Amino acid sequence: MTKKLLLIRHAKSDWSTPNCSDFDRPLNKRGNDNALMMAKRLKNNNIILENIVSSPALRAISTANIIAAELGTSEKNIQLNQSIYEASCDTLLKMINAFDEDTDFVTLFGHNNGITDLAVYLTDADIFNIPTCGMVMISFPFEDWKMISKNTGEVVFYDYPKKQS
Repeated sequence: MTKKLLLIRHAKSDWSTPNCSDFDRPLNKRGNDNALMMAKRLKNNNIILENIVSSPALRAISTANIIAAELGTSEKNIQLNQSIYEASCDTLLKMINAFDEDTDFVTLFGHNNGITDLAVYLTDADIFNIPTCGMVMISFPFEDWKMISKNTGEVVFYDYPKKQS
């Protein structure tokens, strides 16, 4: 079976608390609303998230939790991975190459610039910047995550909160 990867950038974060660390920044109201809206778009397209890997940064895991809850996915299906926080494209690719080959679809919640760089690297898509709560579904013609590399993926869809249907 082919592999599918859903890359999701965390939703809009709240910058109103000056002493809050970058890691601990929560979502703002728009971020919460956008995460719910994007979850509904996934639901309308019958996309179910079973294997989720997320940065443990508050804004990323909050986005993952909102989307998972709306789709009826248990929080137990969310694996936290510290290396996603501030990860480069290369770091994210190494993580993907190490995914269990028995898993065919993984959703990764992370941050820019790594998420956008990874999407472009894997697909050569003309994506300048994945906006907050934006998502890119990529399919690969392989049965093993180790085979995934530069320009081996194809964009199935690219969506973000302000995109017009």
